[in-house]
Amino acid sequence: MSNPAPPPAPVAPRPHVSPYEVLRNRNVMLYLTGRFIASLGQQMLTVAVGWELYERTHSALALGLVGLSNMVPMFLFTLPAGHLADNRNRKHIMLWMTGLLGLASAGLALVSASQAPTFWIYICLILAGTARTFLWPASSAFLPQLVPRELFPRAVAWSSGSFQLSSVAGPAAGGALIALTHHAASVYLVNTLASAICLTMFSFVQYHRIQTTRERMSLTSLVVGFKFVFAQRVILGTITLDLFAVLLGGATALLPVYAKDIFHVGPSGLGFLEAALPLGSLLSALIVAHRPPLQKAGRAMLFAVVAFGLATIGFGFARWYGFGWAMLFTCGLADNVSVVVRHTLVQLLTPDEKRGRVSAVNSLFIGTSNELGGFESGIVAHWFGPVCSVVSGGVGTILVVLAVAWAWPEIRRYGRLDAG
Repeated sequence: MSNPAPPPAPVAPRPHVSPYEVLRNRNVMLYLTGRFIASLGQQMLTVAVGWELYERTHSALALGLVGLSNMVPMFLFTLPAGHLADNRNRKHIMLWMTGLLGLASAGLALVSASQAPTFWIYICLILAGTARTFLWPASSAFLPQLVPRELFPRAVAWSSGSFQLSSVAGPAAGGALIALTHHAASVYLVNTLASAICLTMFSFVQYHRIQTTRERMSLTSLVVGFKFVFAQRVILGTITLDLFAVLLGGATALLPVYAKDIFHVGPSGLGFLEAALPLGSLLSALIVAHRPPLQKAGRAMLFAVVAFGLATIGFGFARWYGFGWAMLFTCGLADNVSVVVRHTLVQLLTPDEKRGRVSAVNSLFIGTSNELGGFESGIVAHWFGPVCSVVSGGVGTILVVLAVAWAWPEIRRYGRLDAG
């Protein structure tokens, strides 16, 4: 008679990790602080560009061309940017592109101060858009190499929180500086200084990458990111979910309409509406950073996007300003959960030698959906009214969640976020 098999050894619980452990990492703090300062300057710049163009042209088309100036570099250079991020030193790319952003901002200051033709503003914006296109995949693939795998979800949460903080403070600071100086050039100069500070902080980050054999840039190497994304069902499903949620749930594009025609509030009321979603995202990022990694990350992401859709519907039907603000705040709370899960999964499930190209594909999808989402909201609002546009977008978002949950059951079953 054989002896019974011994019982399996109990699985040791994972040790508790302080939510601030990742912030004790010198390299991570330099990286996050530099990114926050640069993002704060960029948010200020966005306000200044819109204000100056409308002051000088009084044309809505002139404002629309700003989005086009951002889209053109994205379509032209996203794939080469991903290739370079995987075949060159990512820190060097970040330094060069941050410097290029500062140069573009200095150019805007010169154009503004000299009242040069607005054509040169768009040239500077295209230059800045090119720099951001190359910076994004290098920066996204850079962070996972600064922290251990188990701390990466918290690093993403802190990174998202710092961005949302800049989204709240940047526009307010930019508007205040313009009101004080009566000129956009001052904001451009501040952003130039912010880029210089960010570049300096990045330069002190200690980064040692094991260089693999460099691939020649070819059509085959450029589409590696697409092939990997379509081969990895979890990554494809999460990107698809975010793409259509942003495309359909773009209520923010219609905030001026709601502020003026539905809530009957002035510019200050619009400003508070604009701040509601990033404030919700900031609170969500702080909560996620202080909690253990999500145990059922896939379900959490799906439920978060459903909550985003429901809050979008609530905002669409809102007639009271306070309720509308609360619904946008809820959108931000839910959206940040989805952002943290998606970004963590994309980076942890991608081999380091492909992270740049996969990050480039991710940024192309999300960036495109952001721009097209505003366009889609405007078209539907034009033909059927703003309420129909927002509410139908929220309903569409929920339907997308159901479709993704059915088509990619792997997402529903995905467990602990830091398991990889």
